[in-house]
Amino acid sequence: MEENKNIIENQSEESSIDFVAIWKAILKHRKLYYKVLPVTFIFMCIYTLSLPNYYKCVVTLAPEMGKSSSGSGLAALASSFGVNLGGGGNAAGDAITPMLYPDLMNSVDFKTSLFDVKVQRKDDKAPMTYYDYLMNEQKRPWWSGFFGLMKREKAEEQPVNTFELTKEQEGVAKAIAANVVCNVDKKTNVIIIEVTDQDPRIAAMMADTVQTRLQDFLTKYRTNKARHDLAYIESLQKQAKKAYEHARQLYVDYMDSNQNMILLSAMQKQTDLENEMQLQYNNYNALNAQVIDAKARVQEVTPAFTTLQSATVPLRKDGPKRSLIVLGFLFLATLVTTAWALHKEDQLKPLLGLS
Repeated sequence: MEENKNIIENQSEESSIDFVAIWKAILKHRKLYYKVLPVTFIFMCIYTLSLPNYYKCVVTLAPEMGKSSSGSGLAALASSFGVNLGGGGNAAGDAITPMLYPDLMNSVDFKTSLFDVKVQRKDDKAPMTYYDYLMNEQKRPWWSGFFGLMKREKAEEQPVNTFELTKEQEGVAKAIAANVVCNVDKKTNVIIIEVTDQDPRIAAMMADTVQTRLQDFLTKYRTNKARHDLAYIESLQKQAKKAYEHARQLYVDYMDSNQNMILLSAMQKQTDLENEMQLQYNNYNALNAQVIDAKARVQEVTPAFTTLQSATVPLRKDGPKRSLIVLGFLFLATLVTTAWALHKEDQLKPLLGLS
């Protein structure tokens, strides 16, 4: 027993950290801290002050939930645990569920559709396209000119071919993907659209535009079949109307020219024409009812969105967090300087338990 106690005491003595020696090592190299920390502070202040401010505008939408089936309660319960059983807002059989909205907004077609959006800052005299704004009107740190071979020439907007984008167009599309972000809450299906920009007015304008474009796309998608059905029934209605008017005209012309005829053949012809006119009228009348039903169907499947938070011009900048950046690098510089001081005094390995 005594031998075991001695072994434990020896191990504890060997594994203990000599904080006094560590503190002495730090004090011995305190002049290094006097040099490193002020230099780091000044350098990071220059760096952070060179970063342009940016603002964030947030829009939240609540989409219309489809008619649920008997299993919708189970689907809602499962969605709270991050599991999608296919009933969360997709009872109508839509291929595009709210969970796919971020992928939709990140598609090339959607990003390039924002190129021609007109934006205007508060002091601008005339509006410009969002593409031109991102290409030529962005504030950049002073050192970007040196790495970019000084100031580049103003780029002109070119026709967009989504199958093959130019280098400049791809760069703008990546900037839009970074600036325009869409998230969907898995539990509530609430859509959150965040737009970040250097100008607060443009951030709000683009947030409102993205919201409108997303709603328009989803409305066209959800009503696509109903609108095609309506157009087809309306075309049949027009044909039926012409056929009815033609049959009616034939009947009227025959009656005007055969008013005093009492022959059975003439009466039979009159009956045939009257029956044909009535048949065409019934067909035309039935199609009129179908047109009304088709229009109601289009209205029924048109999705509704409740705007929980509309686009507003942000008054406070969202970043950069200059104080946090400076403090973070000061902390990192302190750690690196301390590690170097302990290494010089052979105290780093014992501190890390390597010896």
